[in-house]
This record gives sequence, structure tokens and C-alpha cells, in this order.
Amino acid sequence: MKKLLFQFDTDPRPSAFDTIVAYDGGADHVIGHGGLTPDTIAPLVEGAIFTRAPKDKKNTAIFVGGSDMLAGQQLFSAVQKHFFPGFQVSIMLDSNGSNTTAAAGVAKLASSSELNGKKAVVLAGTGPVGQRVAVMLAQEGCKVSLTSREMIRAEHACQTMRERFGVELTPIEAVDQEARGRAIENAQIVFAAGAAGVELLKAEHWQNNDRLELLADANATPPIGIGGIDMMDKGNERHGKIVWGAIGFGAFKLALHRACIAKLFETNTQVLDAEQIFAFAKEMA
Repeated sequence: MKKLLFQFDTDPRPSAFDTIVAYDGGADHVIGHGGLTPDTIAPLVEGAIFTRAPKDKKNTAIFVGGSDMLAGQQLFSAVQKHFFPGFQVSIMLDSNGSNTTAAAGVAKLASSSELNGKKAVVLAGTGPVGQRVAVMLAQEGCKVSLTSREMIRAEHACQTMRERFGVELTPIEAVDQEARGRAIENAQIVFAAGAAGVELLKAEHWQNNDRLELLADANATPPIGIGGIDMMDKGNERHGKIVWGAIGFGAFKLALHRACIAKLFETNTQVLDAEQIFAFAKEMA
């Protein structure tokens, strides 16, 4: 029996990246649907849960993706409302790759050093990856601050993560590199989660900071987010700090993504969101 993965995307066209990783993760066939909303998925979900016998439902799964995490979260919840005992399939949320990217990055930091009790700053943390990184660091026992160029956006992100995950995050307004440099002065951990091609910090903002222990940057498009590191850094030591670049932990992100897809087909009851994916990442790391 074929392993079928239904790719439910909130964007008009399903992500080619997610489709490729789905095949690499063990799906025999990926069926992509774009532009989906909570109001349009009922027939698709019903088709997925009613067509196979109970013992065979593990061979059908649903992946929710797209560039908008909020829309993805709403779609993810809406799909599950159509499930009932005996009639459900496994489902995974990874809009914008945020869950797997954040889980991979934080798991690699955790494998490099103890995180509990340390101060962490997530730069440009209002996007999907930054928000999930902040949550995962907080769940590991860090005191986490999240920066944005606008305080209202930082505050909104912190409130949203508090409501969703029950963690306390501190918003910081940091309009430029100098402000971000000041924001990390007392931190032990820095994670850059900004847009591609935007340098958030220059080398002088972190290289001589003796308090800093761990740095990670999720941006692989030059100029990368933290000046003075390399996108290939894989737990390298630079200026007395352990550094992870986007490609350095990117291979693990892909391995994690593929492993999560494979896990969907183990049973028909898997629900993989940030918490489950992060736990899986820590096991793998």
C-alpha cells in the first residue's frame, strides 16, 4: 500500500521544498493542494480519513505548510477538528520551515552547552522561526528576550507565544545594529532569525563580549545575519564562543524534517507541532 502525503499549503502554490523533502522522507506520493483555508479543507480531510481501513490509515498523512505561520496554525487546528476516534491520520505543521529550523538550531545549541539559566536574545525574532526559537529556548530554561525594529511587533510576538505556549518572553525594540549590539551585552546566547540578506550584527558587536558563549544564525544568504561568522560554522569556536551557521545546522534541519515525515507513517495518530518536533530534534542531536 502506497504511503500518501497530502500537502496542505496556505499559499497559492504548494512549496517545492516541502514536496522534495516529503519524498526524501519516505512518502511514495505527495498530493499538493494550495490556497487552503479552514473553510475549504473539509472534503479533503474527509477523503483522507474515510478511504482506508483502520489498519491501513497509517499510510495516509497530512503536512501543513506555507509561508504564513498564523494561517498554518489555524489550518492545522481546523484539520484536526474533522478527526474523531478511529478516523484520523497523522499530521505535521511546519509553515515556513519554522518548527524544524528552530528545533534544529536550538537542539544544536543544547548539544554544545547547557542552556538552563542563561540569558538569550533572539534577534529579529518576530518571524515564524524567531518566535519558535524563543519558545524553545525558554522551554530549556533560558531567560529570553526578543528584538524587533518596532516595539509593538515585539510585544505582539511575545503575547502570541505566551498564549500559545505559556512562556514568558521579554520584548526589546532595536531599530539598528547599534541597538541590537546593546541588546546582547549581557546575554550568553544569541540567535539571529532575521530576513535573508540582512546583517543584524557586525563582528565588533560580539567578538569582544566575554559574556557571550553561543551564537547561531539562521540566514544563509549573504550578507548573513551575524558578521564575522561563517554560514558553514558547525559548532566552531570563534573568539571564545561556539558558533553555528545556517548551513552548519541546516543539514540537521533537513535530516529532522525527513525523519518527521517518516514518523508520520508509523501510526495514524501522530500530531507533530513545535513541541513534538523539538523533542524529536533533541533525541536526534
